[in-house]
Amino acid sequence: MTIEPYRKILGLPGVRALMLVGLVARVPVIAAGIVLTLHVVNTMHLGYAQAGLVGTASTLGTAIGSPLAGRLIDRHGLRPVLIVTTAAQALFWSIAPQLSYHTLLIGALVAGVLSLPVFSLVRQCIAALIPADQRRPGFALDSMAVEMSYMLAPAAAVAAVTAFGSRPTMYAVGIGVVGAGLALITLDPPTRSVAEQANPQAAVPRRQWLRPRLFALLSITAVLTFVLTATDLTLIATLKGSGQETWIGLVIAVWCGYSLLGGFVYGALHRSISPLLLAAAMGALTIPVGLVGGGWWWLLLALIPSGVLAAPSLSATIDTMSQWVPSAARGEAMGLHGTALTVGVAAGAPFAGSIIDAHGPGWAFAATGAAGLLLTAIALPFWRLAGAGNRTAGTAPVETASADPVAEAAWDGAVIADAAISGAGSTVPAAADATTTDAARATAAHR
Repeated sequence: MTIEPYRKILGLPGVRALMLVGLVARVPVIAAGIVLTLHVVNTMHLGYAQAGLVGTASTLGTAIGSPLAGRLIDRHGLRPVLIVTTAAQALFWSIAPQLSYHTLLIGALVAGVLSLPVFSLVRQCIAALIPADQRRPGFALDSMAVEMSYMLAPAAAVAAVTAFGSRPTMYAVGIGVVGAGLALITLDPPTRSVAEQANPQAAVPRRQWLRPRLFALLSITAVLTFVLTATDLTLIATLKGSGQETWIGLVIAVWCGYSLLGGFVYGALHRSISPLLLAAAMGALTIPVGLVGGGWWWLLLALIPSGVLAAPSLSATIDTMSQWVPSAARGEAMGLHGTALTVGVAAGAPFAGSIIDAHGPGWAFAATGAAGLLLTAIALPFWRLAGAGNRTAGTAPVETASADPVAEAAWDGAVIADAAISGAGSTVPAAADATTTDAARATAAHR
């Protein structure tokens, strides 16, 4: 392991600026969901169920809008999409503090559909700026930046709402989101590599890249956020049940630190690891966490094995996606990846909650890990089946595919079957306490 891969990619033109803008731009986007939740509860004096509906509406909108925005970027370029989404966010956040509950609910749904595609966009641009053989450390670096954003944004949002109230904080979040959009418009990072721009690829029909193996990859992606979100909620229930709720923020922050460390190590390795294997390992290592008794410090130790796999597992899916999909459809594919993340987040919390209510948090850890293993096993046949019998010698790699009909025909399974598996770039939801964690879970749809 060495830091040399990180030094090399940061020396590439445009990468350092993209990473910096991405780090800063994600903070207000992450904070948005938390501030909305606190606004409904603290200012509107409504219940957590109503606040949860607002988060659900925003999450649903993002799940719909993410692949749509990616497809529009593929067809019309980056700036038109950023201009529309930035304008939509400016309108929403300028009026959101004064909206009634039901109007806010509808507005959150629409704003979710037209959300700023920061997470998927940065990853799409990383795939364009960094050569294929260096993308794993590039996505790993992005993963660490995302982790840092998720460690900062929830606490900052809670502190701002506590100090200034939810309405001024909502205006501040709006300014931050619009500022992020303007920064990305000004930077205008490329979504195609120099070679792809010189030899543009014709539009590739979905049936030629949206294959069973890609569905298996999306399923694995959803499984990962399912396990992480369920673990997140179970951690809170465990500490509350033992009277140690004051340590919730610290435990989750350290858990994020494990993920950050794991992402750094994984990106610096010389070999890639299959996201399928990483997902299965993370599920298996989550099962015994519930056996830990005693104080919160024992829980911190028990979380190390599964925690260090969080960022590598999620980031491996992103790099694999970038290799399996033609450049002409990369934006839409990254959007579908974001939707898969959202599906996992949406399923993880109610699953863990039902187990906690019925059998306690200890069993919730075991059930979550077992469910992750089971879902991974279900995806395995599709993962292997799609590659069987389709290998073609001399197939051009994804990054060099052209508009030529022969090269385009190669997408009918052969390129996807031959693509190497590698990984990097995502993160674990973080929050300062139980309330902020629930809200951060809703914002995970933007990843």
